[in-house]
Amino acid sequence: MYEQVSHSLLNDILNQIRPEISEQDLRHFYTRLGANFYAIHSLFVKLYGDRDDFDLQALRLVETMAQQYIKRPETLRQLDLEREKDYNWFLNQKWVGMALYCNGFAGDLPGLQSRLSYFQELGINLVHVMPIMLCPEGSSDGGYAVSDFRELDPQVGTLDDLQALSEEMQQRDLLLVLDVVVNHTSNSHYWAQQARAGDTTYQDYYYTFENRNVPDMFEQSMPEVFPETSPGNFTWDEEMGRWVMTVFNDYQWDLNYSNPAVFIEMLNIILFWANRGADILRLDAVAFLWKKIGSTCQNEREAHLLLQLLKDCCQVTAPGVLFIAEAIVAPVEVIKYFGEDAVIAKECEIAYNATFMALMWDAVATKNARLLNQGIKNLPVKLERATWLNYIRCHDDIGLGFDDRDILLSDYEPTSHRKFLIDYFTGQFGDSHARGLPFGQNDKTGDARISGSLASLVGLEYALETEDDRGVDDAIKLILLLHGMIMSFGGIPLLYYGDALGTLNDDSFRDDPQKQGDTRWVHRPAIDWEKAARRNTSGTVEYKIFSALKKMISVRKEVHVFADFNNRELISVENPHLFVFGRYHLNNHHEQVLVVANFDSKPQYLNLQDLGPWAPQYGKLIDLYSGECPDTFKKSLVIPGFGFYWLSGS
Repeated sequence: MYEQVSHSLLNDILNQIRPEISEQDLRHFYTRLGANFYAIHSLFVKLYGDRDDFDLQALRLVETMAQQYIKRPETLRQLDLEREKDYNWFLNQKWVGMALYCNGFAGDLPGLQSRLSYFQELGINLVHVMPIMLCPEGSSDGGYAVSDFRELDPQVGTLDDLQALSEEMQQRDLLLVLDVVVNHTSNSHYWAQQARAGDTTYQDYYYTFENRNVPDMFEQSMPEVFPETSPGNFTWDEEMGRWVMTVFNDYQWDLNYSNPAVFIEMLNIILFWANRGADILRLDAVAFLWKKIGSTCQNEREAHLLLQLLKDCCQVTAPGVLFIAEAIVAPVEVIKYFGEDAVIAKECEIAYNATFMALMWDAVATKNARLLNQGIKNLPVKLERATWLNYIRCHDDIGLGFDDRDILLSDYEPTSHRKFLIDYFTGQFGDSHARGLPFGQNDKTGDARISGSLASLVGLEYALETEDDRGVDDAIKLILLLHGMIMSFGGIPLLYYGDALGTLNDDSFRDDPQKQGDTRWVHRPAIDWEKAARRNTSGTVEYKIFSALKKMISVRKEVHVFADFNNRELISVENPHLFVFGRYHLNNHHEQVLVVANFDSKPQYLNLQDLGPWAPQYGKLIDLYSGECPDTFKKSLVIPGFGFYWLSGS
């Protein structure tokens, strides 16, 4: 868009750019910069327009984008051009992801490279490598307390190792996802060390205060993220002689994005990793980016403006790179991290569907889909050119942040229902065989979140210990049922490493003084590759799960209606144990798939005549996953206990 004020500033900037930049071949860069600069300028003015150094900072911003464009490898520039033409490429049903810790999965980056065939064997083509940047030993928060944004943890490998990995992944058509922690740094980061030494330039990179007056104002409205292990939102730093904002842990200093120098530094870091071969960058803790007195300092309007600005700038330098918003917030808030355009994701193209994840765990515990159905009704419709990450487990805990209104509409009392879920998944309720652990317990409120591997939470660990064959079969059915939902719901399914092998809780964290206080390490295992080899031995638990998921992934990739174009319809049915939805082709409603899931251990039936326009009109029903005709009696479909169908009319 042409607009005189921004165009005039851009002309001034281009006249001032250093010769070592302007003399390069910047043809595509200039085209994209011209197309995006009105939006970039508008956002930069809104965030930083009242500063005396605005023009200088705008020049630094453009030079940063240009320098990283110059450094961008030619293969990645060509990939950018291909993805610009095929702009809906990431909505295709062919993408299936896996999240993993490099050290837990394969030891280091060369080890991960040697295991790439495992992903292709299963059908995975998107690999999220959890944070691998340099962190202080003992105060790393699992990789989220970064002390150097351009160096890797030496135990994981080198930048050359990462380069070799990314190049081979490109050759194998595997996408690489990397983390960038945008909200905070470690207190051992260079910026923090300079701030401690009294450098006011770097003290302004953070929120630091001489006394408690301003921090106490913030504390009146800011919630505590970790009330038991890290109470409050500020920490006194003796060396600096100032209070510093530390929302997560006392060794993680929150960055001050009201300083444009911080924004430009972090943009530079994001583009640095884009140039190292990342196809997708997961931006951590984006809900916390802007701090404002009198607010919760979460989901602020300015946080969204920052993300829009990051996206616009990235599209100039590396338009083929996507963003994931790590924002585990209420549905009405998380949907905003796609952006507020009618179609295009203006902030992040991908967001975690934490609501769907938590609702499925409720269905596992209650053995019915009442809250699942109610909660999904209130999941806002996403933008057309954005997508969900649908997952069952991840590196983090399982939160129970359901909307109280949805709980009440499902005929539960909110407080007692959450207490039931905590008791159920920690094995304290009735005949529950779950082996979860509480995380983040709040003794004042009774709230807690849940840690534990997928297999241990659905009872597989208990069943194996007690040699309960029926329990083993039921646990495997639940594992497959949950994966059947994330594969078909709409979005990119993201498996968690170890889940395809039925990996159980790893209690070794209790023996590590640096981990024993954080129960989330129970589901961050080291893969036993000797045990993993049993995936090729018929009859083993590993074989049953792995082979079934391999088949499920293969079928998903062939079902075009599983591509994510807002082509899903939730279907209300009378049977409370069933979760039913339809997927259809936007241009051909006769091409459709009916997804039916039974969260009860007993067989359930569905009256097909109650499905309205989704009722089969002719021919036989075929379950695409099994390739078989499902059991029916007269006009009723019978769904086995913990079973699911992907149904198509023949």
